[in-house]
Order: sequence, then structure tokens, then C-alpha cells
Amino acid sequence: MNSKSLKKKALIIAAALALPFGAAAQQYSAGSEVTVLQGFSPGGGSDALAQLVQPYLSKELGANFVNQYQPGATGAIAWTRLAKQTRADGRTISITNTPMLMTNYIMNPTITYSIDEITPLANVVTDPGVIVVRAESPYQTVEELFEAARANPETITIGNSGVGGDDYFSTIMVEKATGLKFIKVPFQGDGPSWAAALAGTIDASFNNLGITFPQIQAGNLRVLAVFTEDRLPEIPDVPTLREKGIDVVAGSSRGYSGPKGMSAEHVQQFIAAMDRVIANPDFLRDARERAFVIDYRSGDDYMTFLKNQEVTFKAIWEEVKDQAQ
Repeated sequence: MNSKSLKKKALIIAAALALPFGAAAQQYSAGSEVTVLQGFSPGGGSDALAQLVQPYLSKELGANFVNQYQPGATGAIAWTRLAKQTRADGRTISITNTPMLMTNYIMNPTITYSIDEITPLANVVTDPGVIVVRAESPYQTVEELFEAARANPETITIGNSGVGGDDYFSTIMVEKATGLKFIKVPFQGDGPSWAAALAGTIDASFNNLGITFPQIQAGNLRVLAVFTEDRLPEIPDVPTLREKGIDVVAGSSRGYSGPKGMSAEHVQQFIAAMDRVIANPDFLRDARERAFVIDYRSGDDYMTFLKNQEVTFKAIWEEVKDQAQ
């Protein structure tokens, strides 16, 4: 090899070493721009996941992610489009949330998509459920909130992210476990629900920790209870409902899916990139700072998770549907 060739090779190596983490990874062969369907309004859990993941994923795939918000019907508008109207060319994917991804059609036979019509790519987080009130709320504890509901049936207003969502179901489950009856107020996502609690237009919001955490840290929202088996390190002073004798554990899992028929090449490239994102210590730091609980599973494991959730929520709906109506 002559000196000119050696010099050229050295320049190529130096340029590669100068690239940021992940920049030399395999490029996404579907294209340089990917549309991400979001079934909820900006400021909710789906949007928070996108803001966390997509800057890292963009570097890994060499593609720009463009969020497209289509709120309504607890995500069903976006997911119907994903399943029924989206070309399986890898250029359009969606954030998929449980349990609403399945409860939409479990509860409503007019919704015709199903998880068999999508390609699950990767679940990223499972966001625990919480009860939040505004800082100035008269309810200092979950006992005080529930006692007010007991003393004045069907007067306490509880926000949720939409009919069929995890917050909607957890409200019903709490009602069933306690004998209480709330006025359930649906919103188009977690963000509008916590904002209504913050404004004082509802008494409380059944929501998720990750999306409300910035407001909790700022002192604008107060957490009365968390729907987990054990207390969380991010909010160690907040009791679980189980501590209060109410056996309700709930949350929302959020990840990415494509339309059915997405090529194995595109699926593998996406999952390989997500594997690298999940292994990135900077990403894990950012997730911890936002109180996002990583619950990573990809490909077939994600589909198995969704199938199991479908079975679980079919059973829950059969048990509570008479009370919900």
C-alpha cells in the first residue's frame, strides 16, 4: 500500500473515531425520516416517552423522528390508522400503550383493529399509577380524599387519561375495592388530566408517575398514593394503596410498534438500535431523572407481553363492566 493510500485510510479511521456514540451504527434502510403516531395530546405519557427515547434512537438509526399527534378514542384513532391504513415500509410507527391498546377493542366492538394487526417492536417503560392533587388541595392524604368520597358519594371528581386507559381502569378497581363511587372525568391523555388537577377543576387525577414527576418535583402537585407493590425510591414517603388495605396495582407500559408486515430487516434494525439505546448510560441517567421505570422487552417478547395483557384485561373487564356502565 503506497503512502497516499495509507494517508487516506488514516483519515477515514480518524473520522470514524470522531463520530459520537452510535453514529457509526447501521443506518435505517427504510429512510431518513420516520413518522411516529401518537394517540394522545402533547404533554402526556406518550409524548414524554418520545422526548426521552427519540433523540438517542435518532442517533442510533441515523433517522429523524417526526411526532404526529392524533388524540381521541383513547389512542384508537392512531392505532386504527397504524393497523388499517399504514404501509408496512418502516417509515411509520406508533407509540403503543397498555392497557388501552387492547382495552379499546375489548370494551368497544366497533373498534376493529387488534394487536394481531401490528408488529410489536419494543416496550421501553412501565409507568406506575399515582393519585395526584394540586398543592393547595384540602386533601393531604389518600384517606382524606377517600373519606370525602364516602361522606359525599358521587361528588369527588377524578380525572383519567381516557375511557379504557390504565387510569380509567384503576379508578374502577379502586371503586370496587373500597365501595366508593367517584365522578370519572376522561381527558385526551395524561397531560390534560394532571393539568386539570393542577388548575383545581377536578379534585384529583389518577395518573402516572413519569409524566407527573416534574410537577411533583416543582411542588405543584402532591402525590397521595402510588399503585405499586412496594414504595418507590423516587417518592419514598408516598404510601402504596396496598399499605392502606386496597389491593390495586396498576400502571401503563409504553413502547413502539409498526404495522403488520413490516420487514424483518427494518424490525431487526430498529430493535438493534433500541438495544444500544437501553445500554447507553446517558439514556439510563435521563430515564432515572424523569422517574421512568425501564421495562425493556422487544420483538416476540413484547408480543407475548401484549397477549398476556389482553387476557388479563378481558378478565378484568368482565368483572367490572357492569359497575363501569
